[in-house]
Formats: sequence, C-alpha cells, structure tokens
Amino acid sequence: MAEEFIMTQKGYDEAKEYLNYLQTEKRKEITERIKVARGFGDLSENAEYDAAKNEEALNESEIRELENKIKNAKIMEESTDNSMVHFGNVVTVSYFDEEDGDLEETYTLMGSTEADPENNVISIDSPFGSALIGAKCGDTVTVHSPRGDYQVKILAIK
Repeated sequence: MAEEFIMTQKGYDEAKEYLNYLQTEKRKEITERIKVARGFGDLSENAEYDAAKNEEALNESEIRELENKIKNAKIMEESTDNSMVHFGNVVTVSYFDEEDGDLEETYTLMGSTEADPENNVISIDSPFGSALIGAKCGDTVTVHSPRGDYQVKILAIK
C-alpha cells in the first residue's frame, strides 16, 4: 500500500497549483535555457548547458514527488476539538533550552506536505509533532529527537 500524505484541502489545492506551475511554466523556462545553452557550442564544456540539464532533472524529480503526494493524499479537516492535540491544532508549549533557558513557542500541526518549520508549522509525523498528538493541556510529553530526548509542557490548544 502506498504511503498516505495527510493534508488540508487548502494544502491539496496549493500542491496541485504548484504542480501545474512546475509542469508548464517552469518546464518551458528550463527547455528554453537548454535550447539557448546548446547554441553556445561544444556541450562537453558548456557550464550553462550542464546547469540547465541539472535543473531539468531536479524539476522532473520534484514533479514526480508532488504527483505521488497528490495521488496518495488524504484530505483531513483541521480539528476544532481543543480537548487534546489533533491535526490542525495550534499548540503553545514551554520547554527548557540550554542556551536560552525557559522558552514558550506556538506551533501549528499539519501533514508533512504542508510543514514549514521556519514558520512553526510542523508535521504530525515529525518526532515533535507525533509527541504532541493526543496530549491535553497541562500535560508534559517527551519528544524523542535525533539530538536526544527532551520534554515540553502543553500550555494551550486552539
């Protein structure tokens, strides 16, 4: 059975839109760059051609990956149940950091396709996200991460 990719309807729609961009506009841009680079002569020493071909391979790889995620998407609604942590909840936690001391952070839990760690949108499949799922306000949970285990306390669930 293929792996399911959990996402919201919005995330699914955005993935389809991005896939369309990669298949049409970006593919055309890369094809044009390859065509221009071919005009520079000897392909064996043509850095522009090599760069364009590498970009083409990366684009095609991203297209295949995105097609697979869309094909195997499982659309889930964001939870309105705030009694425990679910997919789609916004969760505020506190934890201790060696360098910065006590910290408080707020995270949104989504599927891996919509995760954006730089903006505190984390995957429910990540060690951090999976530790939070099912926890209640006031609970302290242990996160098993590659850098070692640590504990976070659930302060609020929205």
